[in-house]
Amino acid sequence: MSNAAITGPGRSMNPDALAHGVLSGQRRALARAITLVESQRRDHRFAAADLLERLAPHSGGSLRVGISGVPGVGKSTFIEALGNHLIDQGHRLAVLSVDPSSAISGGSILGDKTRMETLSRREQAFIRPSPAGRSLGGVARRTQESLLLCEAAGYDVVFVETVGVGQSETKVADMTDMFVLMLLPGGGDELQGIKRGIVELADLILINKADGDLAAAAGRAAADYRNAIRLLHPRSLGWQVQVLTCSSLRQDGIAQVWEIMQAYAESRRENGEFDSRRSAQATAWMWSETADSLLTALRTDPETRRRLPEFEAAVALGKLPPTLAAQRLLSLFLEGRREAPARHEQRIEP
Repeated sequence: MSNAAITGPGRSMNPDALAHGVLSGQRRALARAITLVESQRRDHRFAAADLLERLAPHSGGSLRVGISGVPGVGKSTFIEALGNHLIDQGHRLAVLSVDPSSAISGGSILGDKTRMETLSRREQAFIRPSPAGRSLGGVARRTQESLLLCEAAGYDVVFVETVGVGQSETKVADMTDMFVLMLLPGGGDELQGIKRGIVELADLILINKADGDLAAAAGRAAADYRNAIRLLHPRSLGWQVQVLTCSSLRQDGIAQVWEIMQAYAESRRENGEFDSRRSAQATAWMWSETADSLLTALRTDPETRRRLPEFEAAVALGKLPPTLAAQRLLSLFLEGRREAPARHEQRIEP
């Protein structure tokens, strides 16, 4: 492992120094480490791989909770309420909040940290908004690496807040221990308005904003969902999906939510599913990274790039079927690799 300092925007990105800072629980070091793993620069990718190798043995000690919900359901308010409760109970909380990306700058356009004012001021909390970019699944491209960094920094609970709910916003369930789906009361078409797939992934369903005029509607929505989930196959064996109502503004039901999260984690550990799911997630992550690395290598190969316009034009004109074009493009790339001297390189981010 190299100790060479990689220069970032006016700052040193030395993996050894960053690793020491992260393990010491320094929030500034953790923020810079996440910036490093999110960077697309080639030299930063090498340094990020070095950093992750150093910190991986110190990760894995948190409860990872994915939180998704329709826009306006109050995810940030809920996370702030539950986060303050957790800190009061002696926990350290990291929140990885994925925001929609600006079409102009590519940066985060909502800034969830500004909407968690009391939580962001607490020393035991770390909140990191990241732009979703072109990634699907409701998470950012490097959310999984960021999660490991937060664990290495000593945060024993990590929330991953997704962009919102849609057909592809389920990837967060593949990187967390528990998946929480938040819904609004009184929407009129709760059961029809949410894709069945994401409901099937939920370990806990919360009907938020159950206060004032919406309290009765929240109760009816919860009853509807309790009936509906009986018809669905649960994601976790031996766990009955819970449906609760809560009010983040009034703190109603917040303590009960945490009790259920703890009960869920304990039951999963007892039957071995907690560790087996993490192992499966790690393996799936490896193959995802392998596919991304191969695609990056193909796109950056000089001969492939030279011939790519030719293939694209043939496909666009209907002279060559896309399937056949893909096969020939891959063959061209592999042939060039066999002829080139063997080189062992680390993964490069596209």
